[in-house]
Amino acid sequence: MRMPLPMPRWFALLLLIAFVFQPHDASARRRHARRHGGHPPVPVTAPAQDHRPSERELAFADTLEHRTFQWFWDKSDAATGLTPDRAPAKSFVSVAAMGFSLSAWPIGIERLYITRDQGIERTLNALRWLMSAPQDTSRMGASGYRGFYYHFLDTKTGTRWAPDVELSTQDTALLLGGVLFASSYFDHGDPREVEIRALADSIYRRVDFAWAQNHKPLLTLGWFPETGFLPYDWGGLNETVILHLLAMGSPSHGCGIDLWRGYQKHYVWDSFQGVNHLCFPPLFGHQYTHCWVDFRGIQDDAMRLHATDFFKNSQLATESQYRYAVANPMGWKDYGGQMWGITACDGPIDTVMSVNGLSRQFHTYAGRGVSVQHITDDGTIAPTAAAGSMPFRPEIALPALVAMRERFGENVFNEYGFVDAFNPTLTDTLVPVRMGRIVAGVGWFDTDQLGIDQGPILMMIENWRSGLVWRVMRRNPYVQRGLEVAGFRGGWLAMNHAQARAAANPVRRGVRHAPKRVAK
Repeated sequence: MRMPLPMPRWFALLLLIAFVFQPHDASARRRHARRHGGHPPVPVTAPAQDHRPSERELAFADTLEHRTFQWFWDKSDAATGLTPDRAPAKSFVSVAAMGFSLSAWPIGIERLYITRDQGIERTLNALRWLMSAPQDTSRMGASGYRGFYYHFLDTKTGTRWAPDVELSTQDTALLLGGVLFASSYFDHGDPREVEIRALADSIYRRVDFAWAQNHKPLLTLGWFPETGFLPYDWGGLNETVILHLLAMGSPSHGCGIDLWRGYQKHYVWDSFQGVNHLCFPPLFGHQYTHCWVDFRGIQDDAMRLHATDFFKNSQLATESQYRYAVANPMGWKDYGGQMWGITACDGPIDTVMSVNGLSRQFHTYAGRGVSVQHITDDGTIAPTAAAGSMPFRPEIALPALVAMRERFGENVFNEYGFVDAFNPTLTDTLVPVRMGRIVAGVGWFDTDQLGIDQGPILMMIENWRSGLVWRVMRRNPYVQRGLEVAGFRGGWLAMNHAQARAAANPVRRGVRHAPKRVAK
């Protein structure tokens, strides 16, 4: 029997099309540009990150990171690396969640959750499976095509899960983030680590990014073997910055600077809640790429023009969401400075209900978010939104996470960390929720964790604590190449070049050269 869960996810993506998947015809682009005005305002500076975590907060961050790691360790298949989209509900495999699980193993090694040998074994099994999985045009017998993978895979066969599942460019990019992180982390001479690097290199190099430019120069959302490319292309700030960087970094099927320029044409610079920034409503769009890429101090032309960078922009996006929760214009229960975070996540029910005498639309899985483009807010809070912003605004993110756990206890926090979402406004147990459960007088609580939301929790807490993933990925040549093709300069990129020049031209220290003798 087919599960009902993927349909809300698919509808949620369609709801985002208006501002994520931009039309490719010139007239539509002109209309979009007129609607969003001319020159964008220069962003304001984000508040200083002067929060010094208490011992209680630090202990909680450690617990949250460990429990979230354990979700990936327990739920991913040890022999193949296949990771479910969600659990404990019965689910299909998410290739994006596989990318997060591959990213989890080095974190587990460094935190001593697992040994290096355990991490090597899990990584090697996953990469071997990815390399050998069938790639062809068959409708249901393949895992991917042209190096890309289908969004969802069958848990037993590892092939396309259903006829409405697309070959996904973005979900493949999230998978590749984990593949390349593994390649850069496992850098020892052990033959198994050598194999990891070789497999990762082959998996990345065979992805035909140029083929996916159906409407050049933009990248398509996806492809179906039955009908071909989807009619939508990626444009404007969203979660696909990593996709574009990897496409430009590819030495085998790479895309040029025109891809990045086409993507930037659909940027929306505006003010929301008094915060000027490059906008995208769900917070995950300001977080996903940052799981792997350190944007601090590096800028492309657009960021130089506005005297900012992607890291600062995510700080500002986080601040705008925080201010929205404090203002609470829709009057949802518990919204405030310690209860905030709106992003794509699970929800209770797809229906319109009366709340305090007003009709309110509620959703199950939806692309929730708030910004100038649109507001999709039904009172549902996703802990991954605050946790994914830990490196950006720890002084507002960590207290919120602690407050969520302390206020709602085991309803929201279990052996694998936070459940995907909760809604304090829905307290009547007579409401026929489609997923999760309502605790009388307390609120609605999801009963699942989702891999694509667990991943940012784990990775961004670690990046906040140690910068591990960022440090490792700064060494990755493909990520560096993609950034440079896009025009990023300065910061650690400049330092990498300086170090490379020094290595190529070593200075012999401590040796005094004798003066040349001149013949008389």
